[in-house]
Amino acid sequence: MKATIITTDAAKGRFWEEATAEVSETGECMQVINLFPEIKEQQIEGFGGAFTEAAAHNYARLNAREQAAVIAGYYTPEGLNYNLGRIPIHSSDFGLGNYTYIDEGDKELATFSVERDEKEILPMIGAAIQAADDTVEFICAPWSPPAFMKDNHQMNNGGHLLPEYMESWAQYYVRFIKAYRQRGVAIRYLTVQNEPQATQTWDSCIYSAVEEGEFVVRFLAPALKRAGLDDIEIFLWDHNKEAAYQRVRDTFAVDGCREEVSGVAVHWYTGDHFGAISAVRAVYPEMKVFFTEGCVEYSRFADSGEVQKAEMYAHDILGNLAAGCSAIVDWNLLLDEKGGPNHVGNFCAAPMMCDGQGGVEKRLSYYYIGHFSRYIKRGARRIMTSSYTDKVENIAFINPDGSRVAIICNRSDHEVTATLREETKGLPLQIKPHTIMTIALPNS
Repeated sequence: MKATIITTDAAKGRFWEEATAEVSETGECMQVINLFPEIKEQQIEGFGGAFTEAAAHNYARLNAREQAAVIAGYYTPEGLNYNLGRIPIHSSDFGLGNYTYIDEGDKELATFSVERDEKEILPMIGAAIQAADDTVEFICAPWSPPAFMKDNHQMNNGGHLLPEYMESWAQYYVRFIKAYRQRGVAIRYLTVQNEPQATQTWDSCIYSAVEEGEFVVRFLAPALKRAGLDDIEIFLWDHNKEAAYQRVRDTFAVDGCREEVSGVAVHWYTGDHFGAISAVRAVYPEMKVFFTEGCVEYSRFADSGEVQKAEMYAHDILGNLAAGCSAIVDWNLLLDEKGGPNHVGNFCAAPMMCDGQGGVEKRLSYYYIGHFSRYIKRGARRIMTSSYTDKVENIAFINPDGSRVAIICNRSDHEVTATLREETKGLPLQIKPHTIMTIALPNS
């Protein structure tokens, strides 16, 4: 049996150097990474990125050839093979300014229209749907209700949803989902609120755990059901991993909430906290955990090199998946050379960046993400592994066709020797410093 080895060497900045090697009988036991395909964990829903107004605006400014290259780079098997996307419900910080789909003060939603999104966001989404080899499914989330619905009377700087507007706000989600579905966008997942514990200088809104739970039970879930949107899966939290378990526990203290919720969404901005994901999965095994946002913020990591950025992605994806995540969704798909546009100057990096000359550059993080998204198929199951060393990180999956995929990342300055072993068969590996490697094994 031959294995295919795909390597990205950070020092060379090269993508997917493919080689084949024979898997043979081995008696090696000292420097081994074991695969246990019969021990299966969570099922993978997929990988994707966010169609923010910033990403769509940058995309719209490109010529047709560059636009096609961006879409192919993300949503085809020759690129990252994404099959998920995240869509802000009206404005987020990564946009040209605050906006909503209604006139200010319109409690009845009589003026609801996604016309603004039809100019740039929906065309980019449509291109991705057309190009993808698989059905692209979408997660949507709001950053803030309209200003008149909040106690601080603005979309930015936190504030709370006023009780008298909860029904209107729930109907707003329904209108958005229906409008997008009518335009061929397969929205399947909905998070209640992006980062509900953060008072940001941009679009933001605060919910306590109890407030989020009560909004789901009393308003959001009933509105979706009345509209025939029972297939929408509601996710809680959509914020940093470190508080995910406590938040779910406290939100589920609201009677009936657990029955209405399908999962928990998490971000990376407060650190690894992979144990928080494991805690959610251990106590609430029926709950899916999706990683829905992460980016390299220039406010904290402006001086980081491309290797450090790429390895941040690899380390976090490996840890999230090993802890029980079922989906990985990156933040902006495409940013300009400044890391925007962002209407409050909250700039960051993206796997693809405009170069300021009308072209697009793939950053090293793009290639590192590809080691997961290209080879782990929708419906794959994580399988258990063991390793002789902590000098490399590793994870493995079995795809629906029975093929196995192992991903190994060496973030150290030293080469590591290992034999990838399944039962009595092994594959010797030399894992170079600052290298990520995918080993694809056919169905035996």
